[in-house]
Amino acid sequence: MTALNAWENFYVIVGSSAGALIGLQFVVMTLIADRPVVGTSDVGAAFATPSVVHFGAVLLLSALVSAPWECIAWVAALWGLLGLGGVAYTGIVFRRMRLQTAYRPVFEDWLFHALLPFCAYAILAASAFESASFTREALFGVGASALLLLFTGIHNAWDAVMYHVFAAQQRHHGDRPNQ
Repeated sequence: MTALNAWENFYVIVGSSAGALIGLQFVVMTLIADRPVVGTSDVGAAFATPSVVHFGAVLLLSALVSAPWECIAWVAALWGLLGLGGVAYTGIVFRRMRLQTAYRPVFEDWLFHALLPFCAYAILAASAFESASFTREALFGVGASALLLLFTGIHNAWDAVMYHVFAAQQRHHGDRPNQ
C-alpha cells in the first residue's frame, strides 16, 4: 500500500466536485450568454476562464493522484509540472486583469483571481520537490492546493454570476454596473 492509497476517497470527492462545477459553470455561462456586456471577451478571459481552468486542474490532479502508481516519484513530477504551469497561468491571468478595461478589479478580485491561485499552484509545485523526503507533508500540501483551487473557483464563479445578475438589473433600469 502506497502513501497515495490513504488519499483515494479525498480525491474521489474533490475530483467529482471539480467535474460537476465545470459542468455547472458551462450551464451558467449559457444561461447568461444573451446578456452581453461591452468588453466581455477580455473580462471573460480574465475572470471566467480561470475558474474553469482551476476546476480542470483539480480534476486532473485528482485523477493523477488516484491512479495506481507504484511510487510517488512519477506522480510528484506530474503534479509539480501542473503546479509550475499553474504559476505561469496565474501570471497570464494577472496580466489579463490589468489590461481589460470593462471592469476595475478591487482587492477581492486580486486576492481570489491572482494571489490565492498563485499560492495554491506554488504549494503544489513545492510539494513535488519535497515529496521524496517528506511524503506525508507533501501529500497534505497537494490536498491543500486542490481545496484552495476548488474553493477559489467556487468563489470566482459565484462572483461572476452575481456581477452578471446585477449588471443585467442595472441595464434593465438604465444604469451602468459599478466600475
